[in-house]
Amino acid sequence: MPATRTPARPARWSRRGLLTAAAALPAAALLPGCSAERPRRGSGGRITLRFQSLAWQQDSVKANRQLVAEWNSRHPTVQVSYVQGAWPTVHDQLLTSFEGGEAPDIIHDASDDLADFAYGGDLADLTSLLPARLKADIPGHSWETATFDGRIHGVPFLQEPRVLVANRAKLHRSGVRVPTPEEPWTWEEFAEVARRLTRGTDHGVAWPLKEPVSATLNLSLSTGGRVFHRRPDGRVQVRFDAVDQVVPRLIHDQVNVDRTAARTTLGMGGSDTLPGFFAGRYAMVPLGFSYRQQIAQQAPKGFDWTVLPAPAGATPEQGVSPQTLSIAADCPYKEEAMAFIDFFLRPPNMVRLALGDWLLPTGQEALRNPALRVRRYDWATGTALAGTLRSAPAQSVRGYPEWKDKIATPGLQEYYSGAIDLDTLRKRLIRDGNLVLARYQR
Repeated sequence: MPATRTPARPARWSRRGLLTAAAALPAAALLPGCSAERPRRGSGGRITLRFQSLAWQQDSVKANRQLVAEWNSRHPTVQVSYVQGAWPTVHDQLLTSFEGGEAPDIIHDASDDLADFAYGGDLADLTSLLPARLKADIPGHSWETATFDGRIHGVPFLQEPRVLVANRAKLHRSGVRVPTPEEPWTWEEFAEVARRLTRGTDHGVAWPLKEPVSATLNLSLSTGGRVFHRRPDGRVQVRFDAVDQVVPRLIHDQVNVDRTAARTTLGMGGSDTLPGFFAGRYAMVPLGFSYRQQIAQQAPKGFDWTVLPAPAGATPEQGVSPQTLSIAADCPYKEEAMAFIDFFLRPPNMVRLALGDWLLPTGQEALRNPALRVRRYDWATGTALAGTLRSAPAQSVRGYPEWKDKIATPGLQEYYSGAIDLDTLRKRLIRDGNLVLARYQR
């Protein structure tokens, strides 16, 4: 698949670079306004709602702003004010704004960031507010990602499968079976393919695992891995059973035993691996589906690449944490806010948002749109994977962010590098992890 698309923004800007730049913005630039009052009716009875968007790519920001403008032109008595937020800072920013009573009315976030806000009473229960059309269009397994104690606290609307981005020429020369969404590689086949694609100092695969937890947990869903298990009393405990160990052991062995995976990429983000991928140093890179945009914009002329489904275990399922839209619990105009969300996520609009972010919509009607089923940039491969996406294992676990940052991230990083063995990793995840979760479940 030659990369011929004209860049929508300068190629030097990578996903990681843009997120880092956003994180460096002054906090005041990302907040909805510390001195702003809660929304109220203005002259003539006009309502103003604040919508904080985390869109960051040029096309995505454009689509978000256009949809807000379209709403405002059609609804003079219910106006929406666009507020620009940023992914790297949104959790702490929301914590502060909820505490100060200054949260946006309509909140863009990701489902794996909602648990503490939902259980803490900061997000409205949307269950009875959802229009029938919207509820029916998004499948149940997507609604599960934003459901806590039986109550829906966010509308999942964009999702990102993990895929393998591969050098097509290297695949063909190796003679390996090319997987399809209907017949993906097993994890064992993937390991063998990586061996066949490794030549001298060129590796079969590069694992960018600067943030290893989400990738590990979500891919492990295909082998039956859950890690987090809810007991009959409702409390969650950490386990690290044989099914949870399949994917971590494979990655460890590719790096330290087979030497089919590049050790130098373990500390990298996805964007950092692209120069090496373009140079032929890695034949395959496991990445999120949206990285296709960077590859299309930055790949050398004539570089032939393709998107393959992630390997599968007992099932092809993988975990996802969709992007969500929520309403603040103290928003005084919840019905109006939901009306805007319903408009924002109408099928044609959801397609616009998906194309802008190079992601998949959750809505079934939007997924059927021909624009998302073309062979160009392997959109069709992504839409074929949509039915395999399930709620990420950590979705509703209180204390997960602390467990991830303090226990799982350093533990997995050390294990993948060969600094500790699997038994040591297991003890840390379980013993130290359960101590962390216990503090949130008293």
